[in-house]
Amino acid sequence: MRIMENYNYQISNFNFRIIRVLIVDDHRVVAEGFENLINESGIAGVIGKAYSAAGCMELLAKSKTDVLLLDISLPDCNGIDLFLQVKEQYPDLKVIILTSHYELPIIKRALDCGVSGYILKNSSAAVIIEGIRTVMSSEQFLCPETQRLIQQCDHQIPLLSRREKELLRLIVEGKSTVEIAESMSLGYETIKSYRKRIMLKLKTVNTADLVRIALEQNLI
Repeated sequence: MRIMENYNYQISNFNFRIIRVLIVDDHRVVAEGFENLINESGIAGVIGKAYSAAGCMELLAKSKTDVLLLDISLPDCNGIDLFLQVKEQYPDLKVIILTSHYELPIIKRALDCGVSGYILKNSSAAVIIEGIRTVMSSEQFLCPETQRLIQQCDHQIPLLSRREKELLRLIVEGKSTVEIAESMSLGYETIKSYRKRIMLKLKTVNTADLVRIALEQNLI
């Protein structure tokens, strides 16, 4: 192994005929642990490790990479922002976010940006290797914990705005559309539009369903 002078990355001397993986993580011990389990897999091998965004871009320019394992917390750049930069220059590169971040907004932002996979660092070696194998087949991969979080949140009731909650309360009280428009100082058509939006959010088809869900879920 040759350590580059700026210490931003390391290149491994490895004659690859298997999936070539680059690890980007600012914790060297963590990166080395992932390197060992990947090299032992028989289907992939680590061509290098970078410890910063700058090191990542420099190493990508020097080495042919199939899969990039990218942490979110880096010393010089957010990992998702780095992903966007990487994809501009290497559109065919498969990028898996490998991180400890387990917050839904971060996961959704990463997926919306187009990452190939999202894996938590506490995942088993088998999950990480399966993720690498899957994204190389041009399929998206999520570790089981990430899948469960997304599925749970997809079944939650969507958030309503202050105006939507006020309108929903008046509907539950039995007010007519005309009465609601007068109470909220809004036009009749505006109230109809708000009402339609709430019904779409709550996936209801009539007023009775709307009232039932509002009461069951304590939305007012």
